[in-house]
Amino acid sequence: MKILFVSDVYFPRINGVSTSIRTFVAQMQAMGHTVHLIAPEYGVKTPDEAWIKRIPARKIYFDPEDKLMKYGAAVDRLSELRQENYDIVHIHTPFVAHYLGLKLAHLLNVPSVETYHTFFEDYLHLYLPIIPKKIARGIARFISKRQCNAVDAIVAPSQPMLDVLREYGVKSKAEVVPTGLQAHSFNKSNGAEFRKKHGIDKNRPVGLFVGRVAFEKNIGFLLRMWTELIKHQPDALLIIAGEGPAEASLHALTKTLNLEYHVKFIGYMDRNTELNDCYASADVFVFSSLSETQGLVLLEAMAQAKPVVAIAELGTKSILIEGEGAMIAPHDEFIFADKVNVLLSDAKLRAKLGKAALNYAKTRWTDKAQAERMIAFYKEIMPKE
Repeated sequence: MKILFVSDVYFPRINGVSTSIRTFVAQMQAMGHTVHLIAPEYGVKTPDEAWIKRIPARKIYFDPEDKLMKYGAAVDRLSELRQENYDIVHIHTPFVAHYLGLKLAHLLNVPSVETYHTFFEDYLHLYLPIIPKKIARGIARFISKRQCNAVDAIVAPSQPMLDVLREYGVKSKAEVVPTGLQAHSFNKSNGAEFRKKHGIDKNRPVGLFVGRVAFEKNIGFLLRMWTELIKHQPDALLIIAGEGPAEASLHALTKTLNLEYHVKFIGYMDRNTELNDCYASADVFVFSSLSETQGLVLLEAMAQAKPVVAIAELGTKSILIEGEGAMIAPHDEFIFADKVNVLLSDAKLRAKLGKAALNYAKTRWTDKAQAERMIAFYKEIMPKE
C-alpha cells in the first residue's frame, strides 16, 4: 500500500503523536508499504527526513513549541502528490492537518482515516484559560464530533477513548489500534550507570515519571503525593524526565512543598539512547494523568521490568491490569503514596511485579502486531474493486 500521513506535529517536536507516527511508519515500511508524511517545517532536520514532506509553518504566539502549517503551501504541492498514487490519507491531528487531510483525500479520490490521539475535552481549557472550563469542554466535544464524522473512519488508541467519541455522537466506522512498543524498548539497559551519571546514590529509593511536562499530565499530584511518601521513605527521590510548558510551575511547587532534595528534573531523554537506562534506574514508575488516550510510557516502563503505580483513567484503563505489572491507585494522594511505599519497602514484591510487567509488555503490546492491525483496518475502508 501507499499511505499518506498528515500531522501538525512530528520530530523534532517531541510528544506522543510524534512517537506514534514514527512507531507505525517503521513497522509499515518494514512490511513493504510506502509511507509519506506531511508535517511542519521546524528549521531543524531530523535523521529520517527522506519520507517527510515538510511544509512552511507559522509560529503560534501562545504555544511556542508548536507551529501551524501553511495550508496553501501544502495544497500547492497537489500535482506532486497526485503522482504518488496514494491509497489512503491518514490524519493525525485536528488543526491544519485535519482540514488539509480531508481536502487532499477528496482531491486524490482516496479514503480518509483519522487517529484521535488527544482527549481535547480535558486539554482545551488549560491552553485557553480565558474560556470557562465548562464552555471549553462543550467546544471540544462539538469540534471533535464534527471532525470525526467528516472522515471515512476513526482510529482510537484505546477502547475507553472510542467509547467517549461514541458518546459525543461520532458515527464514523472506527477501530481501536494502540501504539505498540518498538523493539528497542526491550533492549538491555544500565540503570546503575544512569544513577552514577546523575549523582543518584545506588541505594536510594527512586520513583520515576516520564512524559511531557504539561499541566494535563497532573504531575502536581505526584509532587503532593511525594510529601506523604517521604514520611515513610525519608530518602525517596522522584525523577521527572521530560520537557514542557509546566516546568516553571512545577519547579515552584517543588520549592513550596520543600521537596528540593526529593525531586530531580532531568529533562528530555532520547528513546534511542538514554531512556531505557532512565527507566532501569527507577524502583517504581508513577503516573497520574487523567486524560491519556493510551499511555505509552507505562508500557515502556514495563518493558524494562519496572512495576507501575498509576491511576486508571480513560486510555490507561486499557493498559493497566492489577497485578499484571501494575498497582492501580485512585486519585487520592494518600492511597497512592501507600501503594508506592509498599513497593519501595518490599524488594521481592518489586521483582515479582516487574517480571510480570515485562511478560505483559512482550506478549500483548509489540509494534508489529499493532501495525498489522492498522493495515488490516485500512483495507476494510478502501473501496472494493
